Amino acid sequence: MKRKLNLLPFLFVTLIFFALNAYVISGLQLVAPVHGFVKAFWLGINLLTGALIYAIFGTKSRTNLFFVIVAHAFLIVLVGEIVFASFLLIGDVYRMLISLITIFGATGYELPARSFYWVNFAFIMFCLTLAVFIFGIIKGKYAYRTIKHTLYFDDLPTNFDGFTLTQISDVHAGSFTKPKLVQKGIDLINEQKSDLFVFTGDLVNNEAKEIVPYINHFSQINARFGKYSILGNHDYGDYIKWPSDGAKIENLNKLKAYHHQLGFRLLLDEHVEIEKDGQKIILAGIENWGLGFGERGDLAKALSGTAIDDFKILLSHDPSHWEAQVKNHPNKVHLSLAGHTHGMQFGIEAFGIKWSPVKYRYKHWAGIKMENGRYLNVNRGFGFIGFSGRIGIWPEITVIELKKSIKP
Repeated sequence: MKRKLNLLPFLFVTLIFFALNAYVISGLQLVAPVHGFVKAFWLGINLLTGALIYAIFGTKSRTNLFFVIVAHAFLIVLVGEIVFASFLLIGDVYRMLISLITIFGATGYELPARSFYWVNFAFIMFCLTLAVFIFGIIKGKYAYRTIKHTLYFDDLPTNFDGFTLTQISDVHAGSFTKPKLVQKGIDLINEQKSDLFVFTGDLVNNEAKEIVPYINHFSQINARFGKYSILGNHDYGDYIKWPSDGAKIENLNKLKAYHHQLGFRLLLDEHVEIEKDGQKIILAGIENWGLGFGERGDLAKALSGTAIDDFKILLSHDPSHWEAQVKNHPNKVHLSLAGHTHGMQFGIEAFGIKWSPVKYRYKHWAGIKMENGRYLNVNRGFGFIGFSGRIGIWPEITVIELKKSIKP
């Protein structure tokens, strides 16, 4: 069945796109007045646009190499053009303001020429944007880093004072192409020597078989008190078409079996007790519960049989679950661990700035948050999906140390 194309939005986007390119070229003519350069740029943009249209409407798969290369090349150039046009616009607005001042000053009207230096600065920013995106695709997506937190609790069992856990999330194994670089991330996990390891969902993009080439890698993870996991929204296979409902169910069952092969204890709306020297904490895990991504998980079932004064840690893939149910639940969950957002794989976390476009979708999208005496940590993700790269939001291995508060 052929895709139906709604021409009106398509034509509108096309008009905006060509207007953007015409504006960019008007600036490039000052940067590189050689006619051949501008002509070559215009030809290249049109060829890339044509290739993208063919990749979208002329191919059956969104995962084939041609589509991935063309889509990423188009994205990189488009963002670079937007950056160039933004700086160019700032300069043009400034020129218009100067001309208005000239008019009101009754000295005659004359629109100043564009500043050669400002336009060249805009072009430098264009080139830097391209370089940053290329770095994010080649290096950034495997630039694993550890982020460590020490959290204090009044009611942490004494024997768990100093207990450590390592969390990763959102592996998306189907996106990996370099096993040796993935292994570096596994080695970094084991270097932490944490007492407990947890994985908070999205082992694959769509199909269980995606994790098979990496079973030997992730099964190397060691933790004295065990390795535990949950499912994320992508793990259910909801985003591709299956030949039958039975095939989809079979895929999920295979994925659950692969968790076992990895040495992960998969928690499905249930909890376990982690014991240490005669004391215990509760580790609970639920199926995916997320606003707009399927509300499968049953928190009440996962906490059934636990006492209010038990110290509890919850694995729940989507941070919207914490906002909706966990932070005010009468059966207190001391620490919730989530993922899902990836920090949108793009943003700024430097010089005191913490920003990503994903903040407009999720109230809390990365790191530690505390409300009502309860903590949430949102892991930025170990893997990547969609955009095959990371810029400013690097793949994360979280290490959390639990400490007992010292009362005065």
